[in-house]
Amino acid sequence: MQTLFGNLDEAEDVSVPNPGAVMAILVPFPVDKTYTYAVPAGMELQPGEYVTVPLSNRQVTGVAWGPSTEKVPSKKLKSVILKHDLPPMPKVERDFIAWVAAYTMAPIGAVLKMALSVPAAMEEGRAVNGYAISELGRKFLTEQNGGIKKGKLSPKHMAALKILRDGHTRRAADLPATPAVLKGMVKNGLLRSAEMRSAPPCSHPDIIQEGAQLSLDQKPAAAHLVKEVRQGGFYASLIDGVTGAGKTEVYFEAVAEALKMDRQVLILLPEIALSNAFLDRFRARFGCAPAMWHSSLPPALRRNTWRGVAEGKSKVIVGARSALFLPYQNLGLIIVDEEHDPAYKQDDGVIYHARDMAVVRAHLSKIPIVLVSATPSLETMVNAWSGKYTHLHLPDRHGGATMPDMHLIDLRADKPERQHFIAPSLIVAMEETLARGEQVLLFLNRRGYAPLTLCRTCGQRMECPRCTAWLVEHKGNQKLQCHHCGFNLPFPKLCPTCGDEESLAACGPGVERIHEEVLEYFPEARTIVLASDTAETHDELKAVLSDIRERRVDIVIGTQIIAKGHHFPGLTLVGVIDADLGLGGGDLRAAERTYQLLHQVAGRAGREELKGHVYLQTWMPENRVMQALSGHGRDSFLDVEAQERERSFMPPYSRLAGIIVSGRNEKQVDDIAKKLGQTAPQGEGIKTLGPAPAPMARLRGNFRKRLLVQADKTINLQKTIEGWMSVVKVPSTVRVQIDIDPQSFL
Repeated sequence: MQTLFGNLDEAEDVSVPNPGAVMAILVPFPVDKTYTYAVPAGMELQPGEYVTVPLSNRQVTGVAWGPSTEKVPSKKLKSVILKHDLPPMPKVERDFIAWVAAYTMAPIGAVLKMALSVPAAMEEGRAVNGYAISELGRKFLTEQNGGIKKGKLSPKHMAALKILRDGHTRRAADLPATPAVLKGMVKNGLLRSAEMRSAPPCSHPDIIQEGAQLSLDQKPAAAHLVKEVRQGGFYASLIDGVTGAGKTEVYFEAVAEALKMDRQVLILLPEIALSNAFLDRFRARFGCAPAMWHSSLPPALRRNTWRGVAEGKSKVIVGARSALFLPYQNLGLIIVDEEHDPAYKQDDGVIYHARDMAVVRAHLSKIPIVLVSATPSLETMVNAWSGKYTHLHLPDRHGGATMPDMHLIDLRADKPERQHFIAPSLIVAMEETLARGEQVLLFLNRRGYAPLTLCRTCGQRMECPRCTAWLVEHKGNQKLQCHHCGFNLPFPKLCPTCGDEESLAACGPGVERIHEEVLEYFPEARTIVLASDTAETHDELKAVLSDIRERRVDIVIGTQIIAKGHHFPGLTLVGVIDADLGLGGGDLRAAERTYQLLHQVAGRAGREELKGHVYLQTWMPENRVMQALSGHGRDSFLDVEAQERERSFMPPYSRLAGIIVSGRNEKQVDDIAKKLGQTAPQGEGIKTLGPAPAPMARLRGNFRKRLLVQADKTINLQKTIEGWMSVVKVPSTVRVQIDIDPQSFL
């Protein structure tokens, strides 16, 4: 076996000659080595080729990583079984995989697995029968009907011919005629049968069609991005625009330019929920849907999309963070929409931040990247302030719409009724809004009916037996559920501790409880709850969002699934039930994330000609987050946040690494955590805090301790941690997880 790091940049993509050639193959398993295989006579193998090789007692897909210099006895040397009929994985993709592995301290084979996530895509899909227009069919459309009387063809015949005149082969299901009619047209010579495979998605976007009319603010920003795409090379730009400023239409101009140059484009979205409105806008601009990439794709479409990307045929890919690791053949532009969103951080398996890795991918590929947000992260803003990123500012909403008026509700003075959670002044605003025929959104980022259930008799709190978490009541299915591990049980009639009947009480509100309260105040209103557990599939979510847009709903009660990316013309009032939620817990980014989330949800109000109003219910109206939101003072808020981070030597002015020690045996976890603490790096420019119990001290049955390494940016953090970890022997029953640049401290 052969180590990977150190000479990747110097390796050239050269075919391995025969006979007696050997090749280093990387397989998609958590290994940090390649395996050496013989190249069979007659097979030329180039670095990047997708191959099938024997591994132990099975056959696996891998990638030829380069000529092997390892000396393996011939009797132990196994041969490559098959080379797949696909363009090789480009060298820049392989370099990116190696870079991510080194940076995140993950096995390189585990990173490769994210790129080879669809082994079935190695082979072409099964051929199906399709139909194409014949020469006679073309003549018929131009009135040279070749002896066939026009009156014999129905409108469906004509419609099929018109669709097929572009020369593409299509399945019967994609044509406005029955299979019997199509077979008759083949018999008459108007069509011909042709074998076809499913066309890769987004293989022929319209690059001619003009985009939307841009405003005076949008035009220079779009022109700047188009120029960067045309010039080529690495550029990083931030589109910083208020909600409703038309940021998407600006970067669509850069997408169109990349497509004119026959390059692929990647658009990252933090959540697939955002794609519904986005897809409509994309179709209107480019005449087709983009290639989608997310975990809910059906297997056949997933296979077809992966292959379309690898062959360079799918031109625009819109996806969640995993889309970054698809094997692009000719990537020319990366867009990271809602770049501030925490969903870009992957916290299991290979731990990485997709926004940061996207910047690396663009740098390695020497292509532009565009970060987009109404509430940019502090890390991104610091890069814009320093000039590392070009700052493109869109200060106004598009089309003359104005920003909503912000109102703080001091819950200490404007108190809801007992066992209620909506303040009187917000109820009045809702009444006035509904009387005008406009829509209301009540936002609470908490699923279920109540976050805590306790016994009024003995004080027992219903907790998850596997996690340091309360069980959340879901009234709809009469269950208590853990939102961390999925544990659930039927709602008990008796307290499990004291046995009292009907003594269990709900504490605090979830969206279901707010829904109950809204029905009490507004029984005639058409009301829905929108959360990840009420619209579980893409189609269900799409239907609900359509109902809201078409004003078939009066009041929406939602979690963060409704907070961003959606455009509802009739929605003018947003009420935030608990604006303070998220400010506690001592998280480094608590204030920043609270500001971002509330600013995004506030941005749903008044996005067209109707004036918007936002009411924030808070116990701390003097808090700087609330003051920044009420006065649209984002920049001053970020200035203060930056000063506090710099004083406390926290990112983006330093580097952090989280070390999480976990296992089923609490004593073992404590012992390993103590040993790591005793040998932890300490010194000039670096210090280690802990070990201490993680805020989630038990998760999915595992006990957890964590340490935090804080280091100057000049220190090679990965090398330091690697040396530290080599000192302590960790048993297989204990897991030590390394999180470079942690975003969450749970």
